[in-house]
Amino acid sequence: MTDRDGVMEALADADALTADGFEDALIGYAQQFNKTVALYDYDKCIKILMERDGMTWEGAVEYFEFNVQGAWVGEKTPAFATLMTA
Repeated sequence: MTDRDGVMEALADADALTADGFEDALIGYAQQFNKTVALYDYDKCIKILMERDGMTWEGAVEYFEFNVQGAWVGEKTPAFATLMTA
């Protein structure tokens, strides 16, 4: 398991992009072939939009999926994970 500083260092070393305003939803990084991308918890991102911006759940999902998750900014674009429940 890697601490937050280790994750941030790995992302910086890989020149990975991060999602502004969603720092509290960062859960690590993902690797595929030779690329490393920032990995965020999808549900935490929605919660941030609801609490920080006063959005409804539906509004937060619509905004997030179009403007954040749906924003392709190159091969270093962050990934957003939907986590399984136990």
